[in-house]
Amino acid sequence: MDLDRGKPVWPQVADELRRRIDAGAYAPGERFPAVVDLASEFDVAASTIQKAVAALREEGRLYTVLGQGSFVADK
Repeated sequence: MDLDRGKPVWPQVADELRRRIDAGAYAPGERFPAVVDLASEFDVAASTIQKAVAALREEGRLYTVLGQGSFVADK
């Protein structure tokens, strides 16, 4: 994915992650990739991924279990 570095990056990352969830790349109940792994994949800071994940959590697409990570919510 090519990111437009002239615009805020985290919404672009959130859009791509949202697209992947909607396409079924991550099944409901499945553990979502770790922040550090996604940061490496997108070549962005971990804080950028954290903002994108927080947005998806607010939308109800992800939920977090303390000490275990984030998981894809049931639709």
